[in-house]
Amino acid sequence: MDKLSLKEYLAADLAKVSALMKESLASDIGLLEKTNEAIMQNSGKQLRPILVLLVAKACGVPTEDTYRFAAATELLHNATLLHDDVADNSPTRRGAPTTMSLLGSRASVLLGDFWLVKAVDRILEADYEPGVVIRLFARTLSDLAEGEMLQLQKASSCDTDEKDYLRIIYNKTASLFVAAARSAAISVHADGQHIEAVSTYAKALGLAFQIKDDIFDYQENAAIGKPSGQDLHERKITIPLLGALANVPATQAALIRRMVSALPAHPENQPLVVEFVKGNGGLEYAQSRLEDFLNEAREAIAVLPDSPEKDRLLKLTDFVSERES
Repeated sequence: MDKLSLKEYLAADLAKVSALMKESLASDIGLLEKTNEAIMQNSGKQLRPILVLLVAKACGVPTEDTYRFAAATELLHNATLLHDDVADNSPTRRGAPTTMSLLGSRASVLLGDFWLVKAVDRILEADYEPGVVIRLFARTLSDLAEGEMLQLQKASSCDTDEKDYLRIIYNKTASLFVAAARSAAISVHADGQHIEAVSTYAKALGLAFQIKDDIFDYQENAAIGKPSGQDLHERKITIPLLGALANVPATQAALIRRMVSALPAHPENQPLVVEFVKGNGGLEYAQSRLEDFLNEAREAIAVLPDSPEKDRLLKLTDFVSERES
């Protein structure tokens, strides 16, 4: 099952989520309204609101809170992307110019703040457990900041190990998946066992999703939406490189780490590191770890009652494994 099939299946629900987002973002300031509309039209995969909707339907009957939380999830996600584009000085995202490249970093930060506040507003409108859910999203924002800082620290020292890596990608990616799934289950008053099951599923799915992105960084693929080698250029040691480093003697691994550390001054060494990864089983190791997490996700939701939505949650793991962008 691909993302288009999921969007078609959830078309009416996603339309309701989009309407809530547009309502939240409405402004009489022309530049703000125009920029918000441009972002909405380039909406990407919408994987996080899709996750909210599927989990809610797999655990019960969607409520108005379900749609509020789905909208909040996508608002928060886009807020973080607007901020990330400034931090990463990104000229494009999803194949289109970023707000930062069009209007500058100040506008991108302000717009990100605007979207974030609107996400909070949607959560606080909830009829059931808004305080619990707002804490979930607050935890996610804290995780994101800590993940970014740990990544910066490790990029400087170039001593990232797999434990560090998994913490970074949990904080930066999987934490919001967990907030999405957990808030969805709360919105339909799911029992504790099902809330924990979908939380485990979402964590594993989010880790796998990010590992797939990190595999893309070592591949040439125009559909990906970002240039290959970007993470490596920023001295981010991710799972493909970690896998390759584990397959060579310590002296050679230390040499490669020094090459990564020196990449800003010696970009000509980047192709050598990429070839090292490809030649020493790095991509195969990363794919193996990705499948480990997807199997964990599949096992986690075995406790949910059988339903078309549970089937689609299972098929969503196949999409993460097989996606090409």
